[in-house]
Amino acid sequence: MMTPRDEFADALGAMLPRLRRFAFALSRHPADADDLTALAIERALRSRAQFVPGTRLDSWLFRITRNLWIDEARSRQRRGAWEAPPEAGEQQGFDGAADIERSAELAQVMRAMSALPDEQREVVALIMIEGLGYREAAELLGQPIGTVSSRLVRGRNALFATLGQGTDQ
Repeated sequence: MMTPRDEFADALGAMLPRLRRFAFALSRHPADADDLTALAIERALRSRAQFVPGTRLDSWLFRITRNLWIDEARSRQRRGAWEAPPEAGEQQGFDGAADIERSAELAQVMRAMSALPDEQREVVALIMIEGLGYREAAELLGQPIGTVSSRLVRGRNALFATLGQGTDQ
């Protein structure tokens, strides 16, 4: 007997890589990003009746993820300590010079992203990495579009300066 296709679950599955990237941009730690992604998917499945068909699933999931991260950050602040140092989650082995070079470049970009203030890092991740529009990011973050725009410009300029690239690119 065939079971009916669950389009919602399929769409959630297709969003996993993007959701994980956003979670990593927020948390700055691979293990935390994995946990945050799992929590967001769990919350989305439990709250699936609240999703409005015809609206953007990615925006809904990013909002869930961001809200979970805010809750986690507040909890950590109350506890007063992070569980693991950043280096613990970044140690991976690679074979070959190309893999090493790509890993070094990615590590450099991630360090530059991690150095951004939280507000700028969120906007850069949503717009430059995940491809959301300014208006969409503004709605998701609950900020005026001008605020989102200025945070993106400052974040992008800081990234380019850190990475040794001009902003005229």
